[in-house]
Amino acid sequence: MNTPVPTPPELDAPRSSGDADDVHEVTELLQAWGAGDAQACEALARLVYDDLRRQARRALRGEGEGQTLQATALVHEAWMRLDRQSSMSWESRTQFFAVAAQMMRRILVDRARERRALKRGGAPVQVTLGAVDRDVDAPNAGSSRAALDPIDLLALDDALARLALFDPQKARLVELRYFAGLSIPEAALALGVSAATVGREWAVARMWLRRELGA
Repeated sequence: MNTPVPTPPELDAPRSSGDADDVHEVTELLQAWGAGDAQACEALARLVYDDLRRQARRALRGEGEGQTLQATALVHEAWMRLDRQSSMSWESRTQFFAVAAQMMRRILVDRARERRALKRGGAPVQVTLGAVDRDVDAPNAGSSRAALDPIDLLALDDALARLALFDPQKARLVELRYFAGLSIPEAALALGVSAATVGREWAVARMWLRRELGA
């Protein structure tokens, strides 16, 4: 269908899709979109645009100098990739944002590889893994120095690929938390496990990543 996300001026009072009624509406629109309803695609774009923008800002946060991609551009590029998968069997709003996180991760990694190729021997693209907890779960909480240590985005991507080989769920969890900005309850819903399980697995995954990345 290749229907682009409306740009901000085309949105009439865009809403967040986080309310209970909107969650139900998003699910219905996703199912209609998967069935080929172009009008559902346009309605969905308007309903989820703000949430995708927030997700994009989280995915972009902490990147170092040289990052020229803006949240709006990341949303549009991710939407074009999502549109190519519109016929998949959509089940929920959470699933949609999880897939959007995958797309944003791939876009950012692809761009980081391109930038590194253009600047051979240049500085790596830096991100901040520890910012997830502050941005998603405790926006007003203090942070330690360790939480702010920068991580190479490509090294993070490679580490996640290794983690996925022996523990796909933990790798998925990091993707949901970092690139989608999902809270622990939201990630639990996406993974079909309890929030307590996600909390434990998130702590273990972060420890493993810090050891792997030397952060």
